[in-house]
Amino acid sequence: MARKSKIAQNEKRKATVERYAARRAELKEVLRRPSATAAERRAALAELRGQPRDASATRVRNRDSVDGRPRGHLRKFGLSRVRMREQAHAGFLPGVTKSSW
Repeated sequence: MARKSKIAQNEKRKATVERYAARRAELKEVLRRPSATAAERRAALAELRGQPRDASATRVRNRDSVDGRPRGHLRKFGLSRVRMREQAHAGFLPGVTKSSW
């Protein structure tokens, strides 16, 4: 299991990303738009750089929803590979069957 501080830090990052998401999208749109003037672009870039680092969605770590394990995360289930295997064998994941070939 991951340390509780790491899980809490990641949750805090998620909240920060959510809080700044709309404004970041607006600023990035100004940077992408060909009709934007150089002054508008400079102002948008300055504001974007002035935001906290944790406002970027790239800073959020995908973690196991049960115990917070950071590695081997399977996005479809929201679990790590280890936890997914345990729950699949226990029959807690509907539609998942053990396969062999």
